[in-house]
Amino acid sequence: MKITFWGAAKNVTGSKHLIETQGFGLLLDCGFYQGKRTDANQQNRNLPFEAKNINAVILSHAHLDHCGSLPTLVKNGFTGKIYCTPATAEIAELILLDSANIQKHDCEYYNSHLAGKEPIAPIYAQEDVRRVIECFKTVDYFSSDGGWTRINKNIRFKFYDAGHILGSAAVSLEIGENGDVKNLAFSGDLGRDELPILRAPENIQEAAQTLIMECTYGNRTHQPMPQIFGKVKDIVKTAARKKSKIIVPAFSLGRTQELIYILHLLIKQKAIPKLPIYIDTPLGDKITKIFPRHARLFDNDFKREFGDDGNAAFNFNNLKYVQSAAESKSLNGKSGPFVVVAGSGMCEGGRILHHLKNGIGNADNIVLITGFQAENTLGRKILEGQNPVKIFDREYDVRAKITVLNELSAHADREDLLNYAAGIKGLNTLFLVHTEAPQAEAFAQIARQSLPNITVNIPEFSQSFEL
Repeated sequence: MKITFWGAAKNVTGSKHLIETQGFGLLLDCGFYQGKRTDANQQNRNLPFEAKNINAVILSHAHLDHCGSLPTLVKNGFTGKIYCTPATAEIAELILLDSANIQKHDCEYYNSHLAGKEPIAPIYAQEDVRRVIECFKTVDYFSSDGGWTRINKNIRFKFYDAGHILGSAAVSLEIGENGDVKNLAFSGDLGRDELPILRAPENIQEAAQTLIMECTYGNRTHQPMPQIFGKVKDIVKTAARKKSKIIVPAFSLGRTQELIYILHLLIKQKAIPKLPIYIDTPLGDKITKIFPRHARLFDNDFKREFGDDGNAAFNFNNLKYVQSAAESKSLNGKSGPFVVVAGSGMCEGGRILHHLKNGIGNADNIVLITGFQAENTLGRKILEGQNPVKIFDREYDVRAKITVLNELSAHADREDLLNYAAGIKGLNTLFLVHTEAPQAEAFAQIARQSLPNITVNIPEFSQSFEL
């Protein structure tokens, strides 16, 4: 059995891990690469392997960096099944259709400004996304046969709740090869015990010799989640006093719903004033409507505050879901105080760019960073204090206050990761993925000390290992 790391190797995007055994190609995730525009365009247009050699895909969750290249895979000849949870299937459909739509509009915009040059085509179109949807085979965490799902006579797997976003899964794999049985675990992206809305990550119960584990925050210990409420309360009160705009780049999936929940709970507790809150992401609105259909995945704190179905949490008087582009633009001329949450989470596209363009130069405003910002993204440049920053090919001075809420990270921290790896029975080989090199190297050093019987690898892009 051979495993090759075709993405999320010393970076946090483009998750693709290929297992080859007895002529069968099993791909774990097939995500978009996000980073420098030229690099991203090149990597996302060209798969690093032959699609026809992939027989099945296991999709851990619906973030674009894990599912975004599935239409390219299908477009290039993949015809197998894509296994995922029911919530992931619903959300991935929206994420991928939105991605295709953004590509279409971006290409139309660039082509209209490229007189005399070769026009740019989208990487894929909505019809390619529809073919992906036809390949989805949903598997619950609570499926029959002890949770096992069989892919072929030699391969079966189980899903465990990863607690990262709605529907996210860790994978326990059992692979028969030459009369031997090998067990491999894949964490996907791991959440945290106290993350709002969702249940805590489940531990994989089966023994596994090999673990492929994310390591996004391998060199960091998060502050306790309850501190987030105090920080958000202080930020909102400051904005109310100074009549500020709070501009929040956020992923439409996960972070948007968490922010709605936190703001609603603080309002319910009369801890913050009722500022107008605008959710300026139509995709986020659509995804939020999916949440109540999977209320059994919510944690007990959520159900205690807002009931079993979840609808009440995501609708309240001063919350407004913005739909049209005209309504979004009107916010730029509106006086504060108010909160606007808009995509994309790393400020690489979408409506957030317009809010930043119009608001980042005002010293009274607050830009609230709530999630991981990959290298070379606009969000990372703002986070690291670059000034000025380029938005839509023009430079803008950064005068707004930049505030960071690391407590809201949906990724496990160093201690969570160590505990997760230590909890895998029979583990002897650990691969660290979905991480930048400094975080991986820091965690690897700690893991080798804490788990001395385990070999720790930090794979390079395209690197293969025999298992």
